[in-house]
Amino acid sequence: MPDKMLRMHRADIPGGRNRRPVMLAIAGDSASGKTTLTAGLVGALGAERITSICVDDYHRFDRAERAELPFTPLHPKCNYIDTMEQHLQLLSLGQPILKPVYDHSTGALARPELIEPRDFVIVEGLLPLHTKLSRACFDATVYLDPPEEIRRDWKVRRDSTKRGYQPEQVLAELEKREPESAEFIRPQRKYADIVVRFAPVAERQDPPTTPLSAELTLRPMIPHPDLTRIPEWVDQQTIHLKLVREADGRPVDMLHVHGYAPREQSRVVEKAIWSQLGIDAELPNALGSLGEEGRSEPLAITQLLLLYHLLAAAR
Repeated sequence: MPDKMLRMHRADIPGGRNRRPVMLAIAGDSASGKTTLTAGLVGALGAERITSICVDDYHRFDRAERAELPFTPLHPKCNYIDTMEQHLQLLSLGQPILKPVYDHSTGALARPELIEPRDFVIVEGLLPLHTKLSRACFDATVYLDPPEEIRRDWKVRRDSTKRGYQPEQVLAELEKREPESAEFIRPQRKYADIVVRFAPVAERQDPPTTPLSAELTLRPMIPHPDLTRIPEWVDQQTIHLKLVREADGRPVDMLHVHGYAPREQSRVVEKAIWSQLGIDAELPNALGSLGEEGRSEPLAITQLLLLYHLLAAAR
């Protein structure tokens, strides 16, 4: 189905329970934080309401086969893009799929699994925004854009502790992947409604234990919550909003949430965003969790903004 026709078809099907699901894409390079961001949303809404899939499962080759190939998993030729497009269309229309499975711990292609779309579908991975047709399947789209040195550290730590690689193997793979990251992964940034960048505040010398700050580019392609009253709510040194222009000249809102933002100020902003939904329910407690590493206020507000868009689209 052409992308424009799919958008019109989805618009004719109401969202909500027992109808078409609300679709959210979270794109980004390997180890950019996609799974951590997704986990907070699942915890906030409940696993019974969310279907979460990773489009890296559409890898065409297993790890042993890829070792003999001239390209990496970041290349579209290394993935069943046409099958991914077909499955995203079906999910976006409320239909089940038989999804392939790639086992990251072993590098093997495993038995496919039946996926039933629930109220919300979160699709994360390397290439969910690669084509017009896949982008047409989503109600909101996100791109994670951490500084490369931070992402490299995250990838070395994850792949050497959870995926059976030696650190030197991970670093060599990163070098091999860089041309394809630049050609296929990073261009997806321009298609995202929200671009999220977790990084330290450049001009500060915060302690190493300080959570990373968040810089959120909020593009006007979807309606965002009203954040113009942030100066009335909190100290501008910790959380602030400003209007900037991107490289192409387009005006966008930029929300900054610093890693040293105190919990009480973050909570004020969270409650203000939550109140705009008009939902008779408590603000979820699952947001901002870093597991054993504690809690991050910038992560909590980022997840809440995405939660806002999921619930607003469902209404």
